[in-house]
Amino acid sequence: MLRERFLFRARDKCLELGLRTRLMGVVNVTPDSFSDGGRYFSTREAIDRCLQIVDEGADLIDIGGESTRPGSGPVSAEEELERILPVIEAVRPLVPVMISVDTYKSKVAEEALKAGADVINDISSFRFDPGITEVVAQSEAGVIVMHCRGTPATMHQLPPSADIIRDVCEGLQIAVNTAYKSGIDRDRIVVDPGIGFGKNAVENLQILNRLRFLGEMGLPLLVGPSRKRFIESVLGLPVDQRLVGTVASAVVAVLNGVHMLRVHDVAEVYQATQVTDAILSEALPE
Repeated sequence: MLRERFLFRARDKCLELGLRTRLMGVVNVTPDSFSDGGRYFSTREAIDRCLQIVDEGADLIDIGGESTRPGSGPVSAEEELERILPVIEAVRPLVPVMISVDTYKSKVAEEALKAGADVINDISSFRFDPGITEVVAQSEAGVIVMHCRGTPATMHQLPPSADIIRDVCEGLQIAVNTAYKSGIDRDRIVVDPGIGFGKNAVENLQILNRLRFLGEMGLPLLVGPSRKRFIESVLGLPVDQRLVGTVASAVVAVLNGVHMLRVHDVAEVYQATQVTDAILSEALPE
């Protein structure tokens, strides 16, 4: 089966009425990620996890080689590439789905695309390394632009936003305009409001409850609520006990118009979104 290079064309794919919610499965090839604590740090474990989440229903695999948890420090582009390239190269011929790389570095993006990646997932919306726009523009890659307040090192120290909805809208519009000016076609762009990135618990709840405010941009919308700290604020549970909270957040996101979900627990969220999509479309899955 041929992989869909542009899985998320705004009008032809993700916004088509009745099309099921797309799932992006997370694979962190890092020793210090907040959600899995280095569980897939070895190349072999990361490859196995990629294959597993495809079997569970993932439409995209999102491979990351640098933790962006609050308070984390950066790693060099060379170290990031050492972590992710063997995984991309091994997985690419084995799966029919697209491969996304979670990076904000232009050098990492360039080498990852050469190795077979299809999408660049930039948490900074081009702010940390503006050169990444040229890399994406000169390729056929898709790009996910995410709203982030501050940096991973500082985001947990920021005061609350005066108006988080306005901040997200304005920040993402700036990123989209930058993409256009760099020659990145509209049908290659996905927007992400950045749950947890410089937002407090209440702000995250506001974003999830008001996701339709981003619909006016006319672009596919991705949300990543998976295992995030706002769930702990609601339920008082540690990261390894946030599955039910993640599923609840995913269902609410679908009800509020999201097109793609970035999650760790693919199998469980897949089942939840299948039922949610069936109810919304009043039709059984094909």
